[in-house]
Amino acid sequence: MSDGTFLRYVALGDSQTEGVGDGDDTVGLRGWADRLAESLARAHPDVRYANLAVRGRLAGQVRAEQLGPALALRPDLATVVAGVNDVLRPRFDADATAGHLEAMFAALTGQGARVATLTFPDAGRITPLARPLGPRIEALNERIRAASRRHGVVVVEASAHPVVTDPRLWSPDRLHAGPIGHARIAAAVAHALALPGSDDSWTHPLPPRARPTGLGTVTAELRWAGTFLGPWLGRRLRGRSSGDARRAKRPDLMPVTAGPQ
Repeated sequence: MSDGTFLRYVALGDSQTEGVGDGDDTVGLRGWADRLAESLARAHPDVRYANLAVRGRLAGQVRAEQLGPALALRPDLATVVAGVNDVLRPRFDADATAGHLEAMFAALTGQGARVATLTFPDAGRITPLARPLGPRIEALNERIRAASRRHGVVVVEASAHPVVTDPRLWSPDRLHAGPIGHARIAAAVAHALALPGSDDSWTHPLPPRARPTGLGTVTAELRWAGTFLGPWLGRRLRGRSSGDARRAKRPDLMPVTAGPQ
């Protein structure tokens, strides 16, 4: 709405927006978009929220599968966060990926929605084995910023703050935020949208912690590679995705229960 009150929020994206890393498929996923909706509901209990995100989706799949349903829901607030799965593919095309994002920005803002998106942190600062992805991520971030300027989209500059690569914000797979990370993302989006009660505390560092030893770092990298990287590569080689046969967890606008702060 023009006064900054949002009553119809729709989230589009992949696993991060679905909430992977914050809960599980047994107890249910929460995630940053749920947390943002809960924040909206604390100020306006009549807010309605839909989450169309599905894990494993590329930006083009998000556009093809989620944009139409999102427009049909006529949101006054939409978040569009996708592209990391594209970055991980061997034939990554930054222009094509950003083009899909821009098409969603244009369609949603053209219908009158306020749209917000994120830039992505350097994965090499989370796990050393991901350092070759750094130039790809920065190329995508640059295009996200440019597309956002063209369409008046709010950009949450998550990549600009060192705390976003603190391991304590990430789940053990290092691909998805953990509960603390999802809470920080929700707070960052709320702050970028200037929601009541929001501030920049999401940028503040966590308390100091003991640094792992050299041997501990190597052991952790090998354990991560065997537990998470190996299975992920296996799915890619078989042409499979973690999102195969999955559907959006919240395809319709529904009331939101205001969760804990």
